[in-house]
Amino acid sequence: MSENTISSPNNDTSFLGHPKGLLYLFFAELWERFSFYGMRALLTLYMVEEIFKSLSNRDFATAAVYASYGSLVYASTVIGGQVSDKILGMRSSIFLGGILMAIGHFVLAIENDIAFFLALAFIIVGNGFFKPNISTFVGALYEDGDVRKDSGFTIFYMGINIGGWIAPLLCGWLAVEYGYHYGFGLAGIGMMAGLLFFWSGIKKNVFDDRGLPPNKEVYEKEVLGVPQKTLIPILSIVFVPVIAYVLSSYEAIMGGESVLGNETIVGLIFKVIGVTILIYLGSIMVNATKEERKKLFMAVLITFFMTMFWGFHELSGSVITLFASRNVALDGIMSAAQTNSLNSMFIILLAIPISLLWGYLSKKNLNPRTPYKFGLGLVLAGASFYILALSKGNADENGMVPFAYLIIMYFVLSIGELFMSPVGLSKITSLSPKRIVAFMMGIWFLSSAYAFQIVGFIGKQLAVESTDSNVGGLDTLGIYTDGFMLISQYALGAGLIVIIFSPLMKKLMGEVH
Repeated sequence: MSENTISSPNNDTSFLGHPKGLLYLFFAELWERFSFYGMRALLTLYMVEEIFKSLSNRDFATAAVYASYGSLVYASTVIGGQVSDKILGMRSSIFLGGILMAIGHFVLAIENDIAFFLALAFIIVGNGFFKPNISTFVGALYEDGDVRKDSGFTIFYMGINIGGWIAPLLCGWLAVEYGYHYGFGLAGIGMMAGLLFFWSGIKKNVFDDRGLPPNKEVYEKEVLGVPQKTLIPILSIVFVPVIAYVLSSYEAIMGGESVLGNETIVGLIFKVIGVTILIYLGSIMVNATKEERKKLFMAVLITFFMTMFWGFHELSGSVITLFASRNVALDGIMSAAQTNSLNSMFIILLAIPISLLWGYLSKKNLNPRTPYKFGLGLVLAGASFYILALSKGNADENGMVPFAYLIIMYFVLSIGELFMSPVGLSKITSLSPKRIVAFMMGIWFLSSAYAFQIVGFIGKQLAVESTDSNVGGLDTLGIYTDGFMLISQYALGAGLIVIIFSPLMKKLMGEVH
């Protein structure tokens, strides 16, 4: 039976007024994000202090690898979403992705440079199968038009951030006390815990028949004598060393002399992906109904807005972590890696209040339309970086600024994130035709892939001089805060443009909220 023609959604409201299946997806995603964010909190510092420590331009190399890794880890969701839609279904995709990611985290615990790049490749491939399908599964719990869906995604989003809050604290502590590889190992254990929780939900039949392969005959179909359900995991493993090579290649990362000129392999990949996606979306829109076309246009538009936001937000794992390490007076409160937990901590504190706010405003018929929320989110992102830029005025003689600036910055940025990301997740599942919903979820996460190209560009601009032996704390502070001021101006400008044109979007989109 196709997962798009399943029985009616479960009306059980045993989990905070939502279907029971949300509880299991909540905890499965919590532990998966524990593994992902625990590793991310350590990654930039690990590369600067271990992998590239012998390079004079170690910050530049770190920014390049971090951007390439981040781009590929989210780009893989497009392929994973398509494979799920056509062959595997959501359940098998989630299991395959989770296993590959767990392998990656455990391999990352091995003290070896080759193992490092292989581990990143395992995580990239695994995330492609896991991430779009776990989010799509949440949307499948609700009927079209169910008013609980937005708040359900916000609760799910809170689960993501519980993992994102705890992981940097624990993995960061292990890294400081015992070494980076112990922190990476704990991240792998977190991934296994997520898979076990998802499996327990299946055993208890809380998902009914959702998430099964869309067509059993296609699932079992043999290619070169191998069933597709077996061939896909094999091909996934085969691609791991290829991706590891792309990540570890100097030419691929740095754009050195090659047959590609100044182009990198990763850059070329993203140009090809971008063109292919646009052509494919164009063909879908040509064959879609008028109503589907309007909704798809809105889905693409909010994805574009989200790309800009993530381009600034994802600096938290790279430039902002290095800023915290070099120019923030942490005073033993937490390590630079642990500051990655601040964003998720504020999401946890604010998710339910903001979810209740949307519900209250809906009853009053005052709930802002999606474009307004996205515009406000970008304005808040700009304000958060403006706060960091202002920190320069309170620096001491060593270029160290009070920790309070970082706390306030993450507080404001987190509000902006809640205005955009969980609402966007919900809208993608609502706006996308059911036959391509997992693919469109992949496109949604592709926005983060292109955002990491922005992250890499900014990281390189702010890193080149910061590794020079003649650059002191005050000089480094100047480089960072000047960069934060420019980021603030771009984000504020983009947000205001979105708000100004929101009435036009409303007219264009008709009843789509």
